[in-house]
Amino acid sequence: MNAKAIPKIGFVSLGCPKNTFDSERILTQLRAEGYLIVPTYQDADLVVVNTCGFIDSAVEESLDAIGEALRENGKVLVTGCLGARSDVIMDAHPQVLAITGPHAAEEVMGHVHAHLAKPHDPFADLIPPGGLKLTPRHYAYLKISEGCNHRCTFCIIPSMRGDLVSRPIGDVLKEAEALVKAGVKELLIISQDTSAYGVDLKYRPGFHNGRPVKTRMLELVQELAKLGIWVRLHYVYPYPSVDDVIPLMGLNATEGKVLPYLDVPFQHASPRILKAMKRPGNIENTLRRIEKWREICPDIVIRSTFITGFPGETEDDFGELIHFLQDARLDRVGCFPYSPVEGATANELPDPVDEDIKHDRLARFMDVQADISMEKLQARRGSEMTVLIDEADGKRAVGRTYADAPEIDGVVHIAQGAGIQVGDFVKVKITRSDDYDLWGKPV
Repeated sequence: MNAKAIPKIGFVSLGCPKNTFDSERILTQLRAEGYLIVPTYQDADLVVVNTCGFIDSAVEESLDAIGEALRENGKVLVTGCLGARSDVIMDAHPQVLAITGPHAAEEVMGHVHAHLAKPHDPFADLIPPGGLKLTPRHYAYLKISEGCNHRCTFCIIPSMRGDLVSRPIGDVLKEAEALVKAGVKELLIISQDTSAYGVDLKYRPGFHNGRPVKTRMLELVQELAKLGIWVRLHYVYPYPSVDDVIPLMGLNATEGKVLPYLDVPFQHASPRILKAMKRPGNIENTLRRIEKWREICPDIVIRSTFITGFPGETEDDFGELIHFLQDARLDRVGCFPYSPVEGATANELPDPVDEDIKHDRLARFMDVQADISMEKLQARRGSEMTVLIDEADGKRAVGRTYADAPEIDGVVHIAQGAGIQVGDFVKVKITRSDDYDLWGKPV
């Protein structure tokens, strides 16, 4: 079959890393079936848009992307989180060919087949061992479950993606090994709730390389630690079971360690606001656990996210959040002003916070955290750290330490980068720092 006859697909992927993972699964299947993936609307016979719908700005971005694809190409399939609200899409763009919800790869493929016949049966040699990736070759996201059993009042993920459904542990570990064989140096473990992995299966054992392995976060991390690469844990709900994972963390992957990095979305610190959010509310317990984690693993880096201006938040509530930030001294922090999401029960709560107050509190919050982050990074000056290189042009390079997840945390700037290539691990002496980034030179 000549290239002109091969059906061509354009693909737009929006949203979080979990959406990126879904996109990669669809792209891998498309390529396996012989479709070409093309970078422009003009070259595509059909465009797939994987949408986000978590907050209003994400809905607008998704609708704009669908509109652009329709204008530039005309044949558009829509999938992803916003697809769970098909009426919103159809009201804005009734001419789309089909709509599916999130984690619906088989449905997407069915619609692709209906509108653009597949060229031939799948052949494994059409795709690389680790599948097609939207991330650089040296790191990849590994999704371990779908959905969530929590009912946080600000979130509509369960209504979009359903309750928790854990992937079989054998499938997860097989995919992890394939990614390592394909050259991946860092795995970022993602889900809606990583700590809950296996709860829906009552932690029953699966099989990996002929061995029974319990479907649970602890056993999963133990197996991933054997891969000899960086393994980074994201979206870890603060269950007590997390304590069991901390002793597995360290900086030497060859000794069977996962990165001493934990992404725990605490969201707030006022017990009253946490109760309104339907989140764990004992901040004193949280502070004691953070202290315990640091005793067990002194190198541990903790990142978190918070919300300012949640309905009913008073200045006293915000003050409790600031006190927590000062006591906890978290390494990496993101913060967002509360944004109403259609369908979220928090929208019905009384005493909404004025927009100006939300943003004022956000600015004050980030000022406090900037000082904490600056002090922590200053303490790294003069030390030698292993850096995974994300960018290199032959003269300069940019990479990340174990303390930095891609695209959300800081970076290390390396001025003397001759000979360094993307995907290299480089030992770097840290010479300078600011609020969020480091500078250094190869040792």
